[in-house]
Amino acid sequence: MARFYPELNESHLSFIARQPVFFTATAPASGRINLSPKGMDSFRVLDEKTAGYLDLTGSGNETAAHLRENGRFTLMFCSFEGDPLILRLYGKGDVTRRQDADWSKWRPAFPDLPGERQIILMRIESVQTSCGYAVPLMDYRGERDTLARWAEKKGTIGLLDYWREKNSVSIDGLPTGLLED
Repeated sequence: MARFYPELNESHLSFIARQPVFFTATAPASGRINLSPKGMDSFRVLDEKTAGYLDLTGSGNETAAHLRENGRFTLMFCSFEGDPLILRLYGKGDVTRRQDADWSKWRPAFPDLPGERQIILMRIESVQTSCGYAVPLMDYRGERDTLARWAEKKGTIGLLDYWREKNSVSIDGLPTGLLED
């Protein structure tokens, strides 16, 4: 049975800390819904009403475009080991880019990871837990290093070029704001 909470509690924090993967979901007013898996120790709970992740360079930048348009944001964690549980965070999201004043405020909370692009933050409006009984049991074998190696090989200039080519607009043509002043 699903239960709702106004903010994160200790039980939620403990569950989140054990999960090696989380999922982000956003949608524009009109267009494709985006659902993405994330990992690499990039997620942080900043307080009981604020969470975020260090967003790494990827083939698209849908989350930033959607948050810029309407702010609607869902994060999901689910247990693939041990007791079943699904935990969702619902709220409003914001993107903090390197050129933004708040970058220096939020950046120290996250680890150094190759290919870092921006910080995605959520103001949590509600937390939901549900059973997760149908989520399969799976064994965690470790992080992939493919993205890190790719980003390191690209280098700073190569990443900037990639952002201009692949990350400036969403697949639906919405601007992401990544390289704007």
